[in-house]
Amino acid sequence: MTNHEAAVAAPRLNFAKAAPKAFKALIGFDAAARQDLDPALVELVQIRSSQLNGCAYCLHMHTTDARKAGESEERLHMVALWREAAHFFTAEEQAALALTEAVTLVSRGGVPDDVYARAAAVFDETRLAGLLALIFTINTWNRIALSTAKVPGTDERAA
Repeated sequence: MTNHEAAVAAPRLNFAKAAPKAFKALIGFDAAARQDLDPALVELVQIRSSQLNGCAYCLHMHTTDARKAGESEERLHMVALWREAAHFFTAEEQAALALTEAVTLVSRGGVPDDVYARAAAVFDETRLAGLLALIFTINTWNRIALSTAKVPGTDERAA
């Protein structure tokens, strides 16, 4: 049985309905996190974290959102290999992607000083705090989607 078949056969918890206060709080935290950040940067961070966490549901959602916002297919294809394709991304985007990887994979050695310093060099404190909060929220959203077996391509935000 595939994951999709399993999800259809035995749907898991609907987190938004089962924990509405926690869900609403996370939506508020997410909105506050992105407040001072460029929307294109927000999507790149969410895409990279979703790739690292193996969250197809969120990856589909955020690549779709990025396309709707005008992001190029070329850049979307390069996010997973942004270091090798650095010329596709600004210095700010590169710093944000490096920080996203370090925070998302924090159990593999923490957030190295050089990665943090790189981000601190291109983001003021307010935007750096927002970026960190954004990374925290996408990692939480990824974990919710993975834990509750959300099916990629079924964006439930409008539901």
